[in-house]
Amino acid sequence: MQTNLADFIRDTPEGREAEDILRKCVHCGFCTATCPTYQLLGDELDGPRGRIYLIKQVLEGQPATEKTRLHLDRCLTCRACETTCPSGVGYGRLVDIGRHVVEQQVPRTGSDRLMRNALREFIPRSGLFGAALGVGRLFKPMLPKMLAEKVPRADPAGVWPAPRHARRMIVLAGCVQPSMRPAINAATARVLDRLGISLVEQSGAGCCGAVKFHLHDQGGGREDARRNIDAWWPAIAAGKVEAIVVTASGCGVQVKDYAHLLKNDPAYAVKASRVAELARDVAEVLSAEMEALKALLAKGSTGRTPRRIAFHAPCSLQHGQKIRGVVESLLVAAGFELTAVRDTHLCCGSAGTYSLLQPDLAGRLRDDKLAALEAGGGECIVSANVGCIEHLSAGAALPIRHWIEVIDENVTASA
Repeated sequence: MQTNLADFIRDTPEGREAEDILRKCVHCGFCTATCPTYQLLGDELDGPRGRIYLIKQVLEGQPATEKTRLHLDRCLTCRACETTCPSGVGYGRLVDIGRHVVEQQVPRTGSDRLMRNALREFIPRSGLFGAALGVGRLFKPMLPKMLAEKVPRADPAGVWPAPRHARRMIVLAGCVQPSMRPAINAATARVLDRLGISLVEQSGAGCCGAVKFHLHDQGGGREDARRNIDAWWPAIAAGKVEAIVVTASGCGVQVKDYAHLLKNDPAYAVKASRVAELARDVAEVLSAEMEALKALLAKGSTGRTPRRIAFHAPCSLQHGQKIRGVVESLLVAAGFELTAVRDTHLCCGSAGTYSLLQPDLAGRLRDDKLAALEAGGGECIVSANVGCIEHLSAGAALPIRHWIEVIDENVTASA
């Protein structure tokens, strides 16, 4: 795609990156076939190719409008288009650049601005979020339906083994997961403990930065990244940790992107690159320990009837991190029978704060995804991202959990 960027962005790092991405696009339209919003709305401007044209126009100097912003707002940033694209167009990075420029040219007003500001400041603060969630649980029957659907029941985390192994990994606690699904990281700690690896949370770390970054506070998102790096760095520098484990795939995408986000920061570029190298989705960690895991599971497998489960692969796992088939292999190794699921590449509609900001589209995507997941007759649904789990749970007939929790149950049964 030929480009002629405007002076305001041409010689900036963002401009050079955007130009490189735009030049790879050959207008083929393969991306529209796998775009969830294009499938729903049938509008070229609500697909990746149309949005690329809109971003290109703005970067070449054509003023953005509220219509431009609307079509960019409707994008889930699921990155299914990147998986489909034969030319390697980095759409996710391009849309971040485009949204940032459009946000500056077309400021938000009224309730839209208020909502986004509230989400940006509230969600990343895990203590504040946890306190508010506790209040929400008390008054759930009185909450509006849309909010009540987002309030999960309080389930115990279970025992977190004390550090006792020479092998040690750090786990990202995150912002909403400690309050909404504390059992996920605890289950991970128990499984890794049985494999001879101690899992610890590092004080001072918090939100990965994705919430602020994707709600148009890219500076705030980078500050969150720096704070996490500062919290983790003493243990990394001392050579005391093998990996930084992330159990929410959406957060995993962000942490693995720290090197890119901070590449122009001389104080953090090297550290960010090292953190990104160490970041691992929990599926990658267990896959590397597959033989030991199989031996552990085999001890208690005799006579167990395989449970049928459906796996929802989050976009952030399969498209963002490009981890495909790994969780499925781990579940089969643990003795589960996976049901067939159609259109596994399509988003469930969660997409960070998307389900709150675009509830109608998110609800339609959720209903379609649940129909696909429940069609196979499984006993439960498992996924790899807390946002997907909560979004799907709001409309599901089956229980929905993180896949590491069912692995933990089988490992515990083998003890």
